[in-house]
Amino acid sequence: MSRPRTTPGPVPSAPRNAPDTPRSAPRDTPAATPDASPGASPDAPRGGRARGHAPWTAFGGDLHLDLTERRAAGAGLRAALEDALREAVQDGRLAPGTRLPSSRALGEDLGIARNTVVEAYGQLTAEGWLGARPGSGTTVADRAAPRPAGRPAAVRADRRPTGRHDLLAGRPDLSLFPRSAWLASARRALAVAPHDAFDYGSPLGRIELRRALCDYLARVRGVRTDPDRLLVCSGFGQGLGLLAAALRGRGAGRIAVEGYGLPPQREVLRAAGLGLAPLPLDCNGARTDLLDDLGGAGGTAERPGAVLLTPAHQFPSGAALSADRRAAAVRWARERDGYVIEDDYDGEFRYDRQPLGAMQALDPDRVVYGGTAAKSLAPGLRLAWLALPDELVEPVARLKALADTMSPVTDQLTFAELITSGRYDRHVRRCRLHYRRRRDLLVAALAERAPEVRVTGIAAGLHAVLQLPPGSRPEAELLEQARAAGLVLTGLDWYRAGPDAERALGLPAPENRSDAGPAAPPALVVGYATPSDRAFPAALDALCAILRES
Repeated sequence: MSRPRTTPGPVPSAPRNAPDTPRSAPRDTPAATPDASPGASPDAPRGGRARGHAPWTAFGGDLHLDLTERRAAGAGLRAALEDALREAVQDGRLAPGTRLPSSRALGEDLGIARNTVVEAYGQLTAEGWLGARPGSGTTVADRAAPRPAGRPAAVRADRRPTGRHDLLAGRPDLSLFPRSAWLASARRALAVAPHDAFDYGSPLGRIELRRALCDYLARVRGVRTDPDRLLVCSGFGQGLGLLAAALRGRGAGRIAVEGYGLPPQREVLRAAGLGLAPLPLDCNGARTDLLDDLGGAGGTAERPGAVLLTPAHQFPSGAALSADRRAAAVRWARERDGYVIEDDYDGEFRYDRQPLGAMQALDPDRVVYGGTAAKSLAPGLRLAWLALPDELVEPVARLKALADTMSPVTDQLTFAELITSGRYDRHVRRCRLHYRRRRDLLVAALAERAPEVRVTGIAAGLHAVLQLPPGSRPEAELLEQARAAGLVLTGLDWYRAGPDAERALGLPAPENRSDAGPAAPPALVVGYATPSDRAFPAALDALCAILRES
């Protein structure tokens, strides 16, 4: 009885006439073939296909190397491989530092001999395209490749200016993000979520979050809605764009906006095809009593179909819209078959006054309520919501489905759990105390070191407006000096909607003025919530130094 065979049988050889395929490829020595992968485990698959965390390409097919055309043009197999690898490095498909497959793996995946790959790697290493060290594998060399002629410049992913001291308004202290609470909520939400939660779902969003938001908004902001009229969107900017497109579909050609507001929001409205009609502002908020006067030369045809307001905390002035002006806006919407869009961007943060309920409660059929987690949690979550009137639910949901089908599910489930567990309320209370202390530090420092500066808009929110006394240097000069000192902030004029708006907040509009408006004292908009606790004192010192020299 013969002994059982324990060694693997012979591997069938390639046909004798196969091109460039030897019967037995020579074994690479470490010095000749430095393409072994560091950190590969002994039981990793043959061919160097180890699972590692370093950026590398495990399979030759992943390289998308096309040798067919080069072979058809008469190039040899090795030359075709070298040309294909050079081209992949030149056009950026193989970034510097990318680890290439082992010669054995690439040869197997491309159906060529291993020694051909060894020779190609060696030639490209000698030319400087690749780098190799014994035992460290073959990687793409770090070399500067010239930009191809005619290639457009890359668009910056982040348009925010940068500096040593970030005091831009509109962003919270990101170090306060509740990582532990978010992680605990994510674990719980994923553990109990039904399987179909991860399928395509309603463009309105996950029902768990819509229910949680309905209860939370009714309790905290006085919003009157139900889950079937609530839509979850990827940031308020997306929600505003969906609303603008729906209004355009209903025949609206213009929308009224506050005289000062966020320029990106105005860009969204213009991109949807809506013209803008700025409303003047004063210490009681937007002049909604002037909505009927915005018909323009075209009369009824140019009347706005909606008005965008920040009634709880006007951005950037900080004024609260008075009760009579809230009523005037709702009355206008009813009479003109229009809508009020309420941007409640920081409704949770009130300090020196009783919380103001949402304007939406005055007429849920005419007021669209928009909320966001960008200030209370983080803008990077892209979580926002719209409480819609019945007539707008279907058109806005249809547009949302066309835009991106629905917002990401896991963040919705996590946020719903964060709310229902009570963790969100505790986090908001903690942030409210934190930002109030920040505000108090800002006010105290300015009172001591720049007493001539008037600080406004501080009863709520995450920013303040610093109005400088008459005779101060122009706003543009102040901002240039701030940039030189490493301060990142904005001037009030950057938020102005156009020549029809007031040049200075709180100042009456002069009669017979020119389109340029009167000269106004400069004002700075300071986001005191943005820096971390560690960075805030230095930012405050730099700000006071600039104001003393103004």
